[in-house]
Amino acid sequence: MTTTERPAALAAPPHERGSPGYRRLGAALWLSGMATFVLVYSVQGLLPALSAEFGVGSSTASLVLSATTGALALAVLPLSAVTEAWGRARVMTWALAASAVLALLAPLAPTFETLVAVRALQGIALAALPALSMAHLTHEVAGRHLGGAVGLLIAGNTLGGLSGRLVASWVAELGGWRAGLAAVGGLSVLATVAFRLLLPAPTAPAPPRTRLRDLGGPLRRHLTDPGLLCLFGMAFLLMGAFVTVYNYLGFRLLAAPFSLPGTLVGLVFLGYLAGSWASTRAGRLGDRFGRRPVLWSATLLALAGVWVTVPDVLGSVLAGLLMITVGFFGAHSVASSWVGRRSRLLPGAVPAQASSLYLVGYYAGSSVGGAIGGIAFDHGGWPALAGYVSGLLLAALALALVLRRIGAPGHGRAGNPQGPPFVDRAGR
Repeated sequence: MTTTERPAALAAPPHERGSPGYRRLGAALWLSGMATFVLVYSVQGLLPALSAEFGVGSSTASLVLSATTGALALAVLPLSAVTEAWGRARVMTWALAASAVLALLAPLAPTFETLVAVRALQGIALAALPALSMAHLTHEVAGRHLGGAVGLLIAGNTLGGLSGRLVASWVAELGGWRAGLAAVGGLSVLATVAFRLLLPAPTAPAPPRTRLRDLGGPLRRHLTDPGLLCLFGMAFLLMGAFVTVYNYLGFRLLAAPFSLPGTLVGLVFLGYLAGSWASTRAGRLGDRFGRRPVLWSATLLALAGVWVTVPDVLGSVLAGLLMITVGFFGAHSVASSWVGRRSRLLPGAVPAQASSLYLVGYYAGSSVGGAIGGIAFDHGGWPALAGYVSGLLLAALALALVLRRIGAPGHGRAGNPQGPPFVDRAGR
């Protein structure tokens, strides 16, 4: 059978960790996560070059990234909900293919405005992919292994963010930003082909067809659940903080007192390797010891890292960046898997829609939070940016602490005789 969705009568048991199907599914979705982040964030390392090429400021140059994440945030909910019934495997393949074609067109953009428009179209093309990937894991992997599987998906995101930035930056040093974007387009084509070949036939039946007007009921359930609202808010705040640091660190390192060459500045993205390890590790630690303490610890680590980057000492900047990266990806891994678990307990909820709403917050944080961070950087330099990012992380930590007192779906708050607090299987 091909990767089209199975009918309900042919549904098979979900994949267990270590099985061939689990390994193929993990590899395929790891590639989808990698391709997504390659396509979305490869321009991050090119922002100084684009600023110089088109004569725009750092915050304006960041629109090349914000256009993609903003369009993705706006389109992810309707597209992922409507297209899921078309077959998750089929839609994910087409989303990757369309975005790869647009990636090959981006280097041909004659003006800054055209480049921003092409990048916005890429966001729309990719919109269904991240939510469907999370929903696909939720349906295809045995529940006790879900945290580790989501961590593996996010590890692909991490490596994609790293490879896209490095490839684009290094090639741009040799042949300009257009050559850098062309190389990213080629890389995304290869990832699409490999994804299609590896993805196993689904074990779960295809969901019923959904119309946009049918989204209202589940949407209200998701948006009135306090636990999910906290997790959606954390997605916005964590990603806004993280993308702000990486958007503008290149501008800082190229200028005095560091005055580093562009090739060396591109190497700072090697910190993503630590994020790849952290996302997988945090997912498994959350499964074993409880999501709450892992979430708090990761957020606090990122917050401490922000202030380690403030001194004009290269070693301190790199150490702080490493702490921010590990903290962000650890928290994101736990929070995103938590959304899938909670939505499955919520009566009338749709896990794919819950994942979509989480990603709305995630990519809106990248777009809006990153743009506001640019204003802070333009007006107050790195100390102002550090203060802004710290505010976002403190707000995220506050939401993580609120989760402690929220009951499981339908049971009210902790301490309410209606039911137990919102804890994980291990009671933590």
